[in-house]
Amino acid sequence: MEITISNLQFSYPAGVHALRGISLEINSGEQVAIVGQNGAGKTTLVKHFNGLLQPTSGSVLIGDWDTTKYSVSKLARRVGYVFQNPDEQLFCKTVGEEVAFGPKNLGYDKARVESLAKDALAMTELSEKTETNPYDLSATWRKMVALASIIAMDTDIVIFDEPTTGQDAVNVARIAHVVKTLRERGKTVITITHDIDFCAENFERVIALSQGKVLLDGQANDVLGQEEILATTYVDPPQLTRLGKRLGFKQTVRNQEEFLTALKG
Repeated sequence: MEITISNLQFSYPAGVHALRGISLEINSGEQVAIVGQNGAGKTTLVKHFNGLLQPTSGSVLIGDWDTTKYSVSKLARRVGYVFQNPDEQLFCKTVGEEVAFGPKNLGYDKARVESLAKDALAMTELSEKTETNPYDLSATWRKMVALASIIAMDTDIVIFDEPTTGQDAVNVARIAHVVKTLRERGKTVITITHDIDFCAENFERVIALSQGKVLLDGQANDVLGQEEILATTYVDPPQLTRLGKRLGFKQTVRNQEEFLTALKG
């Protein structure tokens, strides 16, 4: 399902002009990372995708739906949003109830709800924790519950807001596995992230925002290789990318596999 953004402008009531004429197309099945310094407009932008914010001017289409003409609850059938802080999202007494709540709320029949919940629990390694209260789990596991609760809704588009913040290496690997699985299923996955290494390892397209405008947009290697331009929005390329530049690699590398290939060449 495509996302089409046309000359999107947004100002908060206090007068902050957060988005300044953004136009983008995100194709069905793309894996897109949105980067930039705090205040660049990243979260403001993606909150337009599920109707949490409405354009001051311009438009956002989710498939053929204009977001100004559909409620947040309707858009939830197409766009799943995992908040940065899972505690803003969790409210059920058990993990199992939490993960099943979304598909139930969408009106799916019992068999489909059970199937979707079971799949989401397995993908996030929560199958043995279904009877546990989410707030009896560590922050890292609550993050996985939040992910599972959105995955279970089976939306075509899934948005992760800073998914690796506060997560240890093991849980970052779990989240990367979720992204990979969703990609293999043809889902559109969008992340807002300051974790540039996670971005480089898991996303093929990178959009860099600065002061409410698109600064760079393209294939990850192309964008992450533009160190000087990224620096204007306080984003450093991955360590391996910078090392490759210092070693004089002809092509930009963004992960260990590409680095080793270039080194051998």
